[in-house]
Amino acid sequence: MIITIDGPAGSGKSSAAKALARRLGFEFLDTGATYRAVALAALRAGLSAHSGAALAELLAHLCLEMPPGGQVLLDGEDVGGLIRTPEVTASSSELAAVPIVRQRLTELQRAIAAGRDLVCEGRDQGTVVFPDAGCKFFLTASPEERARRRQREMEARGELVDLVALRAALEVRDKRDAERDVAPMRPAGDAVLLNSTELSLDEVVDRMEREVRARRPA
Repeated sequence: MIITIDGPAGSGKSSAAKALARRLGFEFLDTGATYRAVALAALRAGLSAHSGAALAELLAHLCLEMPPGGQVLLDGEDVGGLIRTPEVTASSSELAAVPIVRQRLTELQRAIAAGRDLVCEGRDQGTVVFPDAGCKFFLTASPEERARRRQREMEARGELVDLVALRAALEVRDKRDAERDVAPMRPAGDAVLLNSTELSLDEVVDRMEREVRARRPA
């Protein structure tokens, strides 16, 4: 069974997806890590979102695996500790708007998910990557709350960032994700909509778990 959780940055998708996966005994697929891994490969090769044929060649031969346990294997190398830098983050955001990157990663994410019970999160999981998922959610929160959450995450990693600047950056990213030509961020028609602004993580996951168990055969 595939469960998708889509929504904007800072809405709590990753935390909810991981917690829901633990409760259900499912695996968690970090789709953001797939984009980051591609960004790392592109940076190593000296390529950008504008590299055209060279980028297409890189993607055609890219081997990306995410076995149980949370590893991110790029051509056999565990790059989980290398894909969270600001440089990779910025590059992955640019590459995510490139149609050929999204097409290739859709293929890779489907291959990774084959035959597995997974909870995945992103921006187009329920609309494009897994349109036949057994249960879909679209999670959001107010811009202020999303900025505060992202600030706390970054502070926990030792990164200090101004809250106003962070909110402005999130709004720019929201606009870009919603308006891009390929796989724009939007709720799937059959997604359950959840606003987590006033909800704790446990409350969000409680609601998701009830929905999934109601739909899943015994």
